[in-house]
Amino acid sequence: MKLVRTENYAEMSLEAGKIIVDRVRSNPNLTLGLATGSTPKGVYDYLIHNHKENGTTYTNAKSVNLDEYIGLSAQDPNSYHYFMNQNLFCHLDINENHTHIPNGAANLLEQECLRYEQLIKNLGGVDLQLLGIGQNGHIGFNEPGTAFSSRTHIVTLAQNTREANSRFFNSLEKVPTHAITMGIASILDSKEILLLVSGERKAEALNKFVNGEISEQFPASALKYHKNVTVIADKDALKYI
Repeated sequence: MKLVRTENYAEMSLEAGKIIVDRVRSNPNLTLGLATGSTPKGVYDYLIHNHKENGTTYTNAKSVNLDEYIGLSAQDPNSYHYFMNQNLFCHLDINENHTHIPNGAANLLEQECLRYEQLIKNLGGVDLQLLGIGQNGHIGFNEPGTAFSSRTHIVTLAQNTREANSRFFNSLEKVPTHAITMGIASILDSKEILLLVSGERKAEALNKFVNGEISEQFPASALKYHKNVTVIADKDALKYI
């Protein structure tokens, strides 16, 4: 595991963005594993700027997202479909048919999980996976107690996860209680992983990840089994390290 220390969120986003652009230029056909939320937003801003200023192309690239809320349509402003379209895809030259996100509005959710897992395999797996970390150690929406052997599955969101995400909704009651997420084993199949950590509120989680034991009660600890993980963190997140 490689740890990259940065001064702030902007520098963290820049460093991660530069790595992604380098990988895309080296392998125009790569499959990117993408995340949503406030942590990767700066990275996406960098990718958009770089695409417009330097012409980095995504015409042959593919993407798979980690997760999606259950019960929200792709057009819902709080869905991850909507987030990705507004904050990244619509600003790049990536083929819409090459972007993949779990369907949280599917009628048969278990079948949707199987379909999504097979899709990832059909794409040849994820070349570069972008991750954040929850305050309880979740990666994707894999909450504490999730088996390290898990594949794409349905999860019940922990209360603190819903509370953390409620800032994107009108109220806590509006935050969905369930989601579809790539499993931990699915994530670990990625050839390379970037874990982004920013802010003091993530400091305890990052310290536990770096210095704690490997346990299914702290899902991110599974990343220690992976041979190609880069952690990019700002100084506030590194407070205890």
